[in-house]
Amino acid sequence: MRPRRSVFYIPGNNPKLLGKAEGIRADVITLDLEDSVPMSEKPRARELTRAHLVPAGSSGAQVYCRINPWASGQTEVDLQAIVGPDLDGVCLPKADHPDEVVRLAEALSRLELERGVPEGSTQIQLLIETARGLMHCYDAAQASPRVEALLFGALDFARDMGVHPEPRAAVVAYPRAQVAVAARAARRTAIDSVFPGYQDPEGFEADTLLSRELGYEGRIVIHPAQLAPTHRLYAPSDEEIEWARQVVEVFEQVAMPQGLGAVPLEGTMVDIPVYEAARRLLCRRVDMDVRTEA
Repeated sequence: MRPRRSVFYIPGNNPKLLGKAEGIRADVITLDLEDSVPMSEKPRARELTRAHLVPAGSSGAQVYCRINPWASGQTEVDLQAIVGPDLDGVCLPKADHPDEVVRLAEALSRLELERGVPEGSTQIQLLIETARGLMHCYDAAQASPRVEALLFGALDFARDMGVHPEPRAAVVAYPRAQVAVAARAARRTAIDSVFPGYQDPEGFEADTLLSRELGYEGRIVIHPAQLAPTHRLYAPSDEEIEWARQVVEVFEQVAMPQGLGAVPLEGTMVDIPVYEAARRLLCRRVDMDVRTEA
């Protein structure tokens, strides 16, 4: 799995910002057809988005589109405009129920077949931003093998709860943790909500460190200034990598040859789950190094 440290959003109706997409060093660039685009601008946004799929991915980023939710009546039109070989995936906002995921997967399969795109190659991200969506997010994550990530939308979640959309509000603490748990349980990537204060680097760093402690592997980003700290903070530290190397080495060189399920390392026991976690950490570091050099 490629790293998902940063998911950078660009409004699909803004040609100036779309023209800068190829210079954005994000892991994922998401061209937005939903909330950042007024209804009257959506047809134009679809045309501009389709035209910028290739440039957006020229830096090595994966290219996604945030489509409109099924309740809007715009979803099928969005998919008709964007699905093709240059699109890596779609983000379904306000994902409230597994049935919506099944319906989206079926629509993608139909369009892939029509357009000569390998079936199943268009991935799905689910944006969890309502109370109903939170209640169903684990099942929704498993509704299709196309689903590769759960994203938490703190601001819209707060609005759905009828409170002021403040990202540090107590009302978002529980769902923020729950989305990460559901993603991990479903073996999907957990991507955290946007931090709107792009001129608050100290607050951004503190919030991102908390995000990582909750189990998130990346977050939505809305300003280029947030990219470098995002990549640094979600990457394993040198100390973590050294620990992982020692775990893998002692388990593979001592435990495995002797048929042991656990082996001591500096006063602690290394068993199979610890070994597997260490291997995943090393793989993440390799994937991030490759992406950084691309």
